[in-house]
Amino acid sequence: MKVHLCVVGRLKGGPEKALIDDYLRRFDKTGRGLGLSLGQLIEVEDRKGGGMAAEAELIRARLPGAAFWVMDERGEVMTSPTFADRLGAQRDKGVGDLALVIGGADGIDPTLRAEAGMAISFGKMVWPHMLARVMLTEQLYRAASILAGSPYHRV
Repeated sequence: MKVHLCVVGRLKGGPEKALIDDYLRRFDKTGRGLGLSLGQLIEVEDRKGGGMAAEAELIRARLPGAAFWVMDERGEVMTSPTFADRLGAQRDKGVGDLALVIGGADGIDPTLRAEAGMAISFGKMVWPHMLARVMLTEQLYRAASILAGSPYHRV
């Protein structure tokens, strides 16, 4: 299964980009033997004038025909092993493409959230967009490590 990231905003160089690139490389390397691979990194423009609805349209237009989950503060808070299990379940059901969506500064448009297969939250706090991207990529690598039985995730 190819895992795509669809995010609002463009990432420039810096420490966040270095972390994201490292975690995505690790995910792709660890996941390959598990039937998980890195798909596209899709960055859509931040639509300050059009708000969440305009961003949702840009996201819909760029999703690669994939099932998708959204990162949203109203989503389900779960453990890393649960996230790994859910990712593995999508793969095992034969889902070919899964996109993970991070919205812009105002969050995910309610209509897009309603279309998602799942909404996931990193907790009740709101995180800056680039940190959410780092955290999501780390969790992807952690999920692949858990599914592979690697000691990276300690309970």
